[in-house]
Amino acid sequence: MPIERNSAEIDGQPLHYLQAGSGPSLLLLHGLLGGSFCWRLNVDALSRGHTIIAVDLPGLGACDAPRDLDCSMVAQAQRVLSLLEQLKLENVDVVGSSWGGAIAMFVAAQSRRVRSLVLAAPVNPWSDFGAGRIRILKGRLGAALLRMAWPFSRPVHRIAVERMYGDPRRVPAGTIEGYSAQVMQPGRVHSILNSLRSWEDDVNALSQAIPRITAPSLLIWGTRDGAVDLRSAEQLRRALPASGLKLIEGAGHLPFEETPDEFNRLVLDFIERTRVGSGSA
Repeated sequence: MPIERNSAEIDGQPLHYLQAGSGPSLLLLHGLLGGSFCWRLNVDALSRGHTIIAVDLPGLGACDAPRDLDCSMVAQAQRVLSLLEQLKLENVDVVGSSWGGAIAMFVAAQSRRVRSLVLAAPVNPWSDFGAGRIRILKGRLGAALLRMAWPFSRPVHRIAVERMYGDPRRVPAGTIEGYSAQVMQPGRVHSILNSLRSWEDDVNALSQAIPRITAPSLLIWGTRDGAVDLRSAEQLRRALPASGLKLIEGAGHLPFEETPDEFNRLVLDFIERTRVGSGSA
């Protein structure tokens, strides 16, 4: 499937995105250390009946940003909303992973343009995994240490990625190199720190946003997720007005990479059922 690389200007900043396929719009939102690269095993299958738009949010993926850009979840959600408006997209199905899943929920809470949500282990108010590390890194000393260590971090990238998988033997070829290329972009550490500084405020705001979501939602979780607490999945499902939960046995935090065939099937089946149920088939 041919893939186009496009960009839009949002509030004076470039927002890059990949576009492929034709049909109803399907927006893909990556996690904090990811980009459109994350969806390389999904675009082909998902684009056969949809127009895929896989973004690189400002400061991440292939998208550079000023050192002081607001990279909070709330700010990024506003940029996504601006992109949907600029592209004149309506009735959009949105797939979001982890941090991108939280952004997807903010978008859905504020816009009727979102028809359905698929959330892969989204950041949510009921998971406190990593909260201690975030508090350290958002502090002055922790941030300074991270900035100093970042240029020399390449040797630990393999360890970091493998920990995101339920079975490290399933890491696809080229994955380590792909993530390394993204996180070693100039200025990337500043965008990450800018995101972490607002993390607690974002999660608190998410608590208020979730009850306003009316779009049908599907939660997908790997049973060996070590990044977002699996125990939070059922609490989030109960909080979302119209949602279901699917578990992928043995998968980690990145089921769209680790078990792409099953993930793609779940996404397509859910979108089709939702579209038929809403009368927009």
